[in-house]
Parts: sequence; C-alpha cells; structure tokens
Amino acid sequence: MRYRHWETCPCCTQGPLAAWTRRRFLATTGAAAIGLAAADFASADNVPAIPYESVPDLLHLPPDLYLGEVSGVAVNSKGHIFVLHRGNPTGPAYGAAAAQLLEFDANGDYMREIGHHLYAWSFAHTVKVDADDAVWVTDKGSDMVIKFTPEGRVDMVFGRKQEASDEDTAPLKHPYPPLPARDGYFRQVTDVAWDNAGNAFISDGYINSRVAKVDKDGEWLKSWGERGTGPGQFHTPHSIAVDARGLVYVADRSNRRIQVFDGDGGFVKQFTINAPVPLGARPAIGDMPGEAEIAAGTFAPGSPWAICFSPPPDQALYVSDAFPGRIYKLTPEGKLLGMLGRSGKRLKQFGWVHEMACPKPNVLFVAELLNWRVQKLLLG
Repeated sequence: MRYRHWETCPCCTQGPLAAWTRRRFLATTGAAAIGLAAADFASADNVPAIPYESVPDLLHLPPDLYLGEVSGVAVNSKGHIFVLHRGNPTGPAYGAAAAQLLEFDANGDYMREIGHHLYAWSFAHTVKVDADDAVWVTDKGSDMVIKFTPEGRVDMVFGRKQEASDEDTAPLKHPYPPLPARDGYFRQVTDVAWDNAGNAFISDGYINSRVAKVDKDGEWLKSWGERGTGPGQFHTPHSIAVDARGLVYVADRSNRRIQVFDGDGGFVKQFTINAPVPLGARPAIGDMPGEAEIAAGTFAPGSPWAICFSPPPDQALYVSDAFPGRIYKLTPEGKLLGMLGRSGKRLKQFGWVHEMACPKPNVLFVAELLNWRVQKLLLG
C-alpha cells in the first residue's frame, strides 16, 4: 500500500485537525465531499516543493515612516511597487482609521504617499494596478473602491462611505440572512480585477457575498451571488482574479474553495486545494485551529485568502492560505503543481498573506498582515 501522510503524521492523526484531514483525504480518493465531487479537488499525496528565495531589504522607507499590517501589494508596468497598509492610524484602538497607500520604485526606494488623508481611507484591504497603470484600492472600512490615475489623482469612486453626521452611523452588522444588496453600494468590499475589455469585477465582500461588474466608464452593469454554499453562492468572497480567457476566479474563503465564472456571472466550475498538512505545522499566531475554525473555513488548510495569475501565455494561478501558511501553484484548470512556504516570522516564512502580485513568471510579491511587510519571492 502506498504511503499516506495522514495515517502517520501527528498533525493529522491527533488533535482537532485529525478528523478533518481524514475526511478530506477520503473525499479526494472516492468518497463524497461536502457539496463537491472528488474531481473538484486539487489534491496530491506528495505535492512538489517549489524552491524559492526572498529578496532581502526590499523596501527602503524614510526614517520616520513605518508599515503597519500590510494588506495589499501591486506592481505597475514600470516595476513600481504599491503598498497598502494599516499604518498611520488615527483615532482609538477600536474604530481607528487605518489605511495608507505608498509607492516605491523598482529598486524599492520610497517615492511618495498617494491619497494623503483621503476621505475614503478607513480600513485598508487591497490594491491593484490595471492595464493602463491606474491604481485601484478597496477599503473594507468605508465600503468604497477608489480608482487613481497613474499620477495619483482620484479618477473614479465606487460605493459610498457612511455619513459622519448620521445618527445611525456605526459598525456594520452581519445579519443572516444578509440584508438585500443594493446596486452601486458595497458592504465591506474586498478586491477588484479586470478583463481585457476593461470591465471591472469587484468582490463584495464580508457581508454582501457577491461579485459586481462595472464597465470601463464606471457604469454599473450587474452583480451576482448571495450568501450560501452552493455553486454561485459565496461566504466571504475575499480575493478575485481574471485569467487571459476572461474567466473570473473568486476566492470563496469561508467556503474553502475557488469558484470560476464567465464574464456574465455564469458558473463554470469550482475546486478546492487539498494537500497534506506538514509534520510540525503551527499557525502564525494563536492556538492550533480547532474544529470550529476549520468548519468556518477561514483557517482551514487550503482556504484561499489571496489569488493572482502570472502573465500569459502560460498562466499559473497562485493561492495563499493562513494555515499552515503556504502558497500554492495551480494551473488555471485547478491542477495542483506545487507549493512553498510555511508560517513564521523570518524571510521565506509567512504571517497571513493577505494579497499577492504576480507581475512576471516565477516572481511573487506577497503582503503580510502579521509581519507588517512585503516580500519579493523568486521561484525556482
């Protein structure tokens, strides 16, 4: 009989991960999985380890500037690095405004801050650069998406921040079922991506559980999705990417899967990453995930936090998880090709990779919440 990792690994045979690991392995070898057929899993017993290096001393900050939790990173056509972080906070520990957008040149030298004291800044989530080098930011706290010109001026705004003078202004609630979504408005928006025609796809988000589509002129076209576990439903669509064919990939984080749609929201397929938990794996912070955390999806192995595509013609899909803190390489069809990394604080280790940029084949930029940094990874 072939060696099966979960039969001997203490991480898989003892503690809260044991039952989950055995169920998932059986699901990929013929037994039914929750809502997914065996073919929907990107799985392997022995997933190849991808060799890689991390570029030391990547970003050169001024003496009086410090990064907080880095929630986003993007790279433009000149190789400039855009860093969105939860530093420069104002206000109390609870409810502070925590968002700042910084630009560095290709050598990592600091250039400027974009949007200093911008009205939309509240709680940073992701930053992306489109084909025209416009910079887009999603802010989870203000429920807004901001498009900046390459020069750093506001070009378009999507959504609307709560009014400071409104007596009902307060943290958003998470009722279930959620309140009906409204065209043009977001509730804790998470990410944005584009097709070749310039249409933007916005993942929305922690509350609305849908994807919105707007055209290149900012006109609202449609949205699809609702809270749930079925095909075309979402539970925290956390990251979004579009491949060269125009297919839309959504990191459905709490459902521990990636869903794929055509440009009009038609469901195409879904897949889940399933790879053995390594011996001695530890979370980046806190206790080992318990059954409740695993069932909730966010801290389950392979649960997608961030996704990005390398450039065509031979695109690879990269996916990060929080535990055990890995980055996975897949084909656009969902075949698992390899993986790298683990949780930790040193270079080449990760503390909750929240966003990735994939500007070149075998080059990744990763933004980490817990380690307050960006790493540039060179894959072998």
